[in-house]
Amino acid sequence: MVRVVGPDGTQLGVMAISEALRTARDLNQDLVEVAPNSRPPVCRVMDYGKYRYEQSKREAKAKKRQHQTVVKEVKLRPKIERHDFEFKMRNARKFLEERDKVKVTMLFRGRELSHADIGYEILQDVIEFLADVANVEQKPSMEGRALTMLLSPRPAAMRAKEPQKSETEESGARTEGA
Repeated sequence: MVRVVGPDGTQLGVMAISEALRTARDLNQDLVEVAPNSRPPVCRVMDYGKYRYEQSKREAKAKKRQHQTVVKEVKLRPKIERHDFEFKMRNARKFLEERDKVKVTMLFRGRELSHADIGYEILQDVIEFLADVANVEQKPSMEGRALTMLLSPRPAAMRAKEPQKSETEESGARTEGA
């Protein structure tokens, strides 16, 4: 004995399994068990192929909304010029707004290594430059001849990435309607 629910959600009552199968066959549908642990078990008359198709579409849509976090790297040198620094920081900002983490690496060559304090100052400038979009996940630390730190995106920075109307678009819309 099973409780049968029709394709439109109406209760068809409690009936024998053979009778439920016959009812489903008459409606050119499938009989699917939806609640096996209840007493009596609940079965639904539905088009199972259509149900599976819609379920896969929902899963694909949910997967499309997910974002895989990637670690992007920005390499700097102790003798970097201001324009080059700003250019690399614009790239780092773009990565952070796309919800990726950014690894900032300061590479030292030869005698530059004896002036690691310059590298720490430049990384401090990076932190200040990206303070509105990034959190410092791993503080600057020396790893061989490289000084590295890891930045992660702030949740507020991700919201700022969403498209918004500019003031010129809004004022243009107002003058057209007048």
